[in-house]
Amino acid sequence: MVMRCVAYHKGVGIGDVTIEDISEVLLKDDTFIWLGLREANTEILRKIQLEFGLHELAIEDACAAHQRPKIEEYGDSLFIVLHTAELIEKKVEFGETHIFMGPRFVVTVRHGASQSLSKVRERCQAMPHQLSKGPGFALYSIMDFIVDNYMVAIAGLQDRFDVLESAIFQYRPSRQTMEDLYELKRELLLLEGAINPVIDICNELMRFHGSLIHKDVRVYFRDIADHIKRVDQAIHGMREMLLAAMQVHLTFETVRQNEVVKRLAGWGAILAIPTMVFSLYGMNFRHMPELDWVYSYPLVVGSVALCSLALYLRLKRAGWL
Repeated sequence: MVMRCVAYHKGVGIGDVTIEDISEVLLKDDTFIWLGLREANTEILRKIQLEFGLHELAIEDACAAHQRPKIEEYGDSLFIVLHTAELIEKKVEFGETHIFMGPRFVVTVRHGASQSLSKVRERCQAMPHQLSKGPGFALYSIMDFIVDNYMVAIAGLQDRFDVLESAIFQYRPSRQTMEDLYELKRELLLLEGAINPVIDICNELMRFHGSLIHKDVRVYFRDIADHIKRVDQAIHGMREMLLAAMQVHLTFETVRQNEVVKRLAGWGAILAIPTMVFSLYGMNFRHMPELDWVYSYPLVVGSVALCSLALYLRLKRAGWL
């Protein structure tokens, strides 16, 4: 689906254009095209390939999601894959944004969970002096927007962790708590996998591809790399807290199980007294002199009850019951 296709001349938008009119618009000097696609089908991507001369391998990658974050150079154009993170109902959903960039164009293809880039376009259009430096500034703005959303995702994960941490330390852990902790860890690992390659991508954009990215724009990618380092630090800190919370949860579960075992052992000890005594008198011995005594029955029952009560009070005082 074509979200928007706009032509820019010297940094100023000159209007929306159709895919079929792109070649004609690019005949004008100092003009580039910014095209946004979402869940684009093969037919649209083939048209884009013809208009911009994109490489066949890059088009194949853009047709399908589940690509790893990367940057690839095909002649005078770049193909960049970034994983996106979006906070939806307190859960982090992941998607991909594929970016084609050449001297006269920037094309984005969004797959899965990813926010609209309309705000990025509006922000760029408010700075025509920067946008006049070519599609490199648009590329920076898109990447910066994606990285900023990583911080939003981290904040959402932190809020969920705080709730789980409170449940653990209020001694209200449950099976669901452990499941939620593992789900949080899974999302954190996916987010870490999304950000790790971005620093290498930024370093390559800063050092190479001078013919595609204006020298005044390259420094902006250093700012993105700094943001990524902060995100990485936040992820590292949260991962440590998450592991500590899981260990505390397991410790509490062990303590709770030990309490149950202690209670069972205590009651087992109490029941052992009448079991032993009554088992003895249940045997079919021929000679048991005390059975002929009139007070033997109440004495045995009373002794068993007294011993059991004494043991109960002792275990109760020791915290076993």
